[in-house]
Amino acid sequence: QVRLVESGGGLVQAGGSLRLSCAASGRTFSSYAVGWFRQAPEKERDFVAAITWGTGSTYYADSVKGRFTISRDNAKNTVYLQMNSLKPEDTAVYYCASNSGSHVYSSSLYNSWGQGTQVTVSS
Repeated sequence: QVRLVESGGGLVQAGGSLRLSCAASGRTFSSYAVGWFRQAPEKERDFVAAITWGTGSTYYADSVKGRFTISRDNAKNTVYLQMNSLKPEDTAVYYCASNSGSHVYSSSLYNSWGQGTQVTVSS
């Protein structure tokens, strides 16, 4: 199993930036991609972005395209989510997750999850 630990959340004003990190350990060779999801209070968990370990292919939700950038450091088994031009509606708990398959948009296909990190954007 892949173990994931997120860090980097916090409180920021609208228009500001944060960088989230997701450090992977354990059976990382079984991981095809890492995705970021977010969940606001009383809302479903939504896809934000994903990246494959091998080719570095990236995928984004429409709501974050042009503002968020996902990247990875294979040597450190770490995935980053750079979030710029943050908006109050980006406020949520952000989770990273590991996917062993090729379908990156559905949370149900991810089999390992981190504990989450809170991102709060004030207006």
